[in-house]
Amino acid sequence: MKVPQLESDLLSRLRQAGLLLTGIMTVAVLGYVVIGRASLLDAIYMAVITIAGVGYGEIISTHGHPALRIFNMFVVVFGVTFTVYAFSVVTAFLVEGQLRNLFWRRKMQKRINEITDHYIVCGVGETGRHTVNELHRTETPFVVIESAEEHIKKLQQSVPGQYDQILYVIGDATDESVLTEAGIDRAKGIIFALSSDKDNLVATIIARQRKETLRIITRCIDPRYGERMEKAGADSTVSPNRIGGMRMASEALRPHVVGFLDLMLREHSRTLRIEEIDVRGESPWVGRTLRQIGLREKYNLLPLATKGINPDGSEGHFRPNPADDAMVTEGTVTIVMGELQEMKKARHDAGHQHKHLTAAH
Repeated sequence: MKVPQLESDLLSRLRQAGLLLTGIMTVAVLGYVVIGRASLLDAIYMAVITIAGVGYGEIISTHGHPALRIFNMFVVVFGVTFTVYAFSVVTAFLVEGQLRNLFWRRKMQKRINEITDHYIVCGVGETGRHTVNELHRTETPFVVIESAEEHIKKLQQSVPGQYDQILYVIGDATDESVLTEAGIDRAKGIIFALSSDKDNLVATIIARQRKETLRIITRCIDPRYGERMEKAGADSTVSPNRIGGMRMASEALRPHVVGFLDLMLREHSRTLRIEEIDVRGESPWVGRTLRQIGLREKYNLLPLATKGINPDGSEGHFRPNPADDAMVTEGTVTIVMGELQEMKKARHDAGHQHKHLTAAH
């Protein structure tokens, strides 16, 4: 996985220090063998004690041998210089906690490699932060991609202890290798909440080309980009400005409705949500009515609407406020409202995986 710039610089300096020490050691050994006529073992030993400056004394005498003495001075000066540089880099690496951080990142990448059917959130600015919060509260697995690690730290500090175990990759979401590290090939969906519409558009194109079945949600500030993003492969675009305007109008026209939706999303003691239950062909719910399934009685869920599949295989229309005798067929999607834990039970009994519906208001 990619590492932050500071860590990358230190790793580069470590490699550089290692190459310098290896280089001066090789030159010293060759010099002692060629100029001093020493055996390979003696040459290596002489090079080590000279570069390390331990002061054990010369085992290869330079007395009466001007060329070897000059060469030895060269080895001492450059060897000590490179050794001091190497120790300073190693010290910085340890003191700044980069070594521990490196192992921690590798451990995190291993956890990311094991996750499946998750969502990827690209960007945790003002929009992405709320997205992450909702995914966390609904216990939906997710991985964050963020170019600035300070934004991750800010998120972790916003609610102490809540996001300590968050899985994230530091990098550019428009880089396909970064999307790979976040597990895009195993992901169920991806949410692009980057600050730039151009970046969101580019990232959408890359993600759609990478995985045809991936559900892509893209943030769009400029309305002119909305159609382009959908043509590029986005399943849906979200405009914060448009939603903000609708919210202001709703506050004026239907304040109690907005108050209820706020309570539903912000109440910490309960997790009341509007979700969808998708009934597949192998589901035991197929061929039964809503009354027989017992959404209200068994799961305490309120059915708000249903949407089936037309005889020609096309997607049907929503039927709001369905009657209890409404038949559930293969491909029926039922929109319900209720507690998250009850919805999990209903999904389990319906025999399909979680598919989250975002409530916009």
